[in-house]
Amino acid sequence: MQSDEMLFFDAHPDAWPIYAHLREKLLALDENTSIEVKKTQISFKNPRLFAAVSFLPARRAALRPKTYITLTLGLFRPIESARVDVKCEPYPNRWTHHITIGGVGEIDGELMEWAAEAAACARMKR
Repeated sequence: MQSDEMLFFDAHPDAWPIYAHLREKLLALDENTSIEVKKTQISFKNPRLFAAVSFLPARRAALRPKTYITLTLGLFRPIESARVDVKCEPYPNRWTHHITIGGVGEIDGELMEWAAEAAACARMKR
């Protein structure tokens, strides 16, 4: 773990275990994945951005867990799932998805399939 990753969670220490578990899974998708910590998000690249972790309030406050992280994935198709809080098509056939994760148990096979697809899409981008 990088110290700047830990600093990112200073204001949200309860979310650290969720991130640490997700980080391990995302890094396992591609040995060439790098991490870039910015002010508002932690980016996962291979070398292009395929996933980002933030505290974006993608889900309405009344429905959002007390402790959460938001995973953002970019794919060439929309994901049709109730787990996706927000999706948009900023460019033709490029879809951005925001998914609220409230616990380690939500980092399951389905979520990681989407993340693997996002990593593959990033490798194909020109």
